[in-house]
Amino acid sequence: MATIRQIAELAQVSTATVSRVLNNDPTLSTSAETKERIFAIAEQLGYKRQRLRRQKQEMQRAEAEIGLLFLATADEENQDPYFKSVRRGIELQCEALGLKISKVIRGDQFSDLAEVSGLDGLLVVGSIEVGDVLEAYPNPERVVFVNHGEDQHAYDSVHLNFEGAIQSAYEHLVQLGHEHIGFIGGVESIHSLRQPGEFRRSEEHRYRAYVKMQSRYHHSYEAVEWVEDWSSQGGYEAMKRILAKPHQPTACIVASDHMAVGALRALHEAGVQVPAQMSIVGFNDIELAAFVLPPLTTVHAYTELLGKTAVNMLVERLEGRVAPLQIKIGTSLVERESCQAIQ
Repeated sequence: MATIRQIAELAQVSTATVSRVLNNDPTLSTSAETKERIFAIAEQLGYKRQRLRRQKQEMQRAEAEIGLLFLATADEENQDPYFKSVRRGIELQCEALGLKISKVIRGDQFSDLAEVSGLDGLLVVGSIEVGDVLEAYPNPERVVFVNHGEDQHAYDSVHLNFEGAIQSAYEHLVQLGHEHIGFIGGVESIHSLRQPGEFRRSEEHRYRAYVKMQSRYHHSYEAVEWVEDWSSQGGYEAMKRILAKPHQPTACIVASDHMAVGALRALHEAGVQVPAQMSIVGFNDIELAAFVLPPLTTVHAYTELLGKTAVNMLVERLEGRVAPLQIKIGTSLVERESCQAIQ
């Protein structure tokens, strides 16, 4: 079996340097070329092959430079539990795997995109035009799209299983006897980096799943309203429009908890009792959902897991995976007091 002394002699370095390189000593100051030479010689000599392979991967991860491209501005991230949770998942997994986040760029910082070309990998969070991303970073095999508004079959992507989420919410309401089920959705837009402020509308995943469930159960009733900014104010105004319709739903699925909070306020002001007169289901399971009156039945989205999974996918690419991969993260329905059976 090869020894550290033999490796040191062939690499023309000290045994201490070989030992520190093979053990990925983060305090060691030596060139990447020297490290690669030591690993190559150790591999040729058959030095503890499995351990060596693992240590080499750890070294390469530690030296890789990863970039984050966020659609959200810093203020939007701080105010939105979704973006904060995805970011936390990314940072936790990078730390666990020894990866370094070298650059964070936001959708309103287009001029900084020139700095991403030299990165080893890029995580894109939010609905940004794929062409714009690849123009700035023309390495599609080292990009992971996180919760993009459109399905990305040619690239690595990870997003929530919206179809399964809405199916669980809809079936829950059907089991409670509801047939007149409305929907409040947020407008989904794909944003341009080359032309800041420009965007195009795409089909919202939750709405597509809602339509499929209506068809499955042969429900002809439809009350659909859209919110431009996914806000509580938007949910409030959307519910007021629904309440102005001649025939109101007995239940409503709302595409985010923030909008559901606004919808609850509109129902309260109109004297519509929840859940006696209308049941409400939200989406995301933000902290506030458990504390509104009544506590909100909602779909729990594992947003931190989105970030962690994206990092794992990027590492797989850096370590040789060739085929693009698309992953859906499941959700779970959290039943609280905003839904009840038809009386």
